[in-house]
Parts: sequence; structure tokens; C-alpha cells
Amino acid sequence: MSRFSQRLSDLGYAAGWRLARMLPASAGATAFSLGADLAAKRDGAGVQQLRSNLARVVPQADEVELDELTRRALRSYARYWHETFRLPSMDQREVSKKVAASITGVENLDAALAEGNGAVMALPHSGNWDIAGVWLADYLGGFTTVVERLKPESLFNRFVAYRESLGFEILPLTGDSSAMRVLLKRLRENKAICLVGDRDLTSSGIPVKFFGEQTRMPGGPARLAATTGAALIPAGCWFTEDGWQIRLHPRIRVNAREEVPAATQALADIFAGDIAAHPTDWHMLQKFWLADLEIEESVSTGEAS
Repeated sequence: MSRFSQRLSDLGYAAGWRLARMLPASAGATAFSLGADLAAKRDGAGVQQLRSNLARVVPQADEVELDELTRRALRSYARYWHETFRLPSMDQREVSKKVAASITGVENLDAALAEGNGAVMALPHSGNWDIAGVWLADYLGGFTTVVERLKPESLFNRFVAYRESLGFEILPLTGDSSAMRVLLKRLRENKAICLVGDRDLTSSGIPVKFFGEQTRMPGGPARLAATTGAALIPAGCWFTEDGWQIRLHPRIRVNAREEVPAATQALADIFAGDIAAHPTDWHMLQKFWLADLEIEESVSTGEAS
């Protein structure tokens, strides 16, 4: 991405934050939904990939149903951004109370922290994970997470400031061991960390089978649990008509490094169960399965026929 494109991206996000807070909530929601419908009609590369991903998640869907699933998924993604842009001006205590009224599985988190080794919570790109973070920060007084280092730096700093304002401790994904050292320290302090665990952003992901096809998922959550004795707790997030649902699953036992691949597969299986039940709330507009990634790599190296 050129510097000019990066600057435009930063300005676009800045405008989104301002406009979403200026508009009444209902008007903003309508505007973002209309934008999602327009994106569906334009059928760009991201929309086409979303449709391809949904075809794996809902293999029984015909062409008409896939079109509808894609439209609804884009509306869900637009809702995520609308809520994200509005969240700093929302009453976060009220948001937390609303989540607390419906969240399930909190006893799994409580039991983990009672053991004294911390908790590693892993979740996919589904629903509104920032809303889940607002509840978690309120419930525990804070937590730590790792985020991708976006470009330009001004955009990355904007997102860091936004999430820190919600009570998150943010560590940038830098490619070295600095973030890992802080995460280990937090777990040894019997604190919680929360990691997005479906899309692998490195070259060291763990091979898993997901909806019947091979892909890779980050091994970090299971490795942290194996290293520290922390509980590995899968989490699911999805939208309801007027709110959010969060489910904290029972812990996945992982006691040694050699158990990391099996634990990561177990995590993938739980993610798949929640995503299959709420496919349009999984916001995956990127290539995800190895078959797609290998095609992309072969094209970029000129190996495609």
C-alpha cells in the first residue's frame, strides 16, 4: 500500500469515528447497512472471498442462499464498524451490564483465575470482540491483548488509543519476543489475556482442519497455556437483534508443548461450532484456507498455468 493510500485509510477511519458519533444511532446503523448492501452489489475482491469462505461454512447453501448469506455477513461487518466508531461515546458501564445479562460460561473464567495461573482467552473474528473486551475489562479491571501493527503508524496509534480508552492493555505484534514476554508476565500475575485465534498472521501457524479443509491457526494461545499452566478458554461472540452474545467455553487442557497441536485443533473445532451456528457474524474477508493461499502464492510467483 502506497503512503498516499495509507494516508487516505487513516483519514477514512478518522472520519468514521467522527461521523458515527455525530449521527443518531438509528441513522448511523441505516447508513452503514446501506453501505454494506452497496458493497455486496459491487462484488469486489473482499466480497468474493467472503462468499467463498461462507461456501465452506455452509456447504449446503445454493447460489441464492449464498448471495443472501454474503449480504447479511456484510451487514454484520458494517454493524461491527458502526459500533466500533460509536463505542468511545457510549456508556461503557451500560454496555458491560447488557453483556453481563446474557453472557454464558463466566464460571469457566472464574475457575481458571481461582487456580492462580491466569487465563488465555481465544476467539475468532466474529461478532464484536471490542464489546466483549469492554465487558472483560469491567469484570476483571483490565486485560492484555496483542494487535497487528497497522500502517500508517498514525492509524495504528489511533486504534491503540481507542482500545486503551476502553481499558485494554495493548501490545503490538512486532515479530520478536517482546509481546510474548509481557504475556507470560501477565499470566504469572494471574491475569487474563485475550487473543484473536483464527487467522494466522505469521509463518509459524499450527496446521488444523477447519470445516473439512486444511488451514493454519496461531499456536500462541495453546503455547502460552502449556508454558504457564494457564487455562485455555475458547470464546465465541455473535450479534443478537438488539445486542451481543458471548460464550466462554470450558477450558481446553494443554499441559505440555507436545500437546499444542492437539489443543489448537480443539480450539479450531470449537470455533467452527460457533461459526456454523452464526455464519454471517464471522467477518473473514481474507483468504483463509491453505488451498486459497497456495493459489495466491503460485500466482504471485508466476507458477499458475
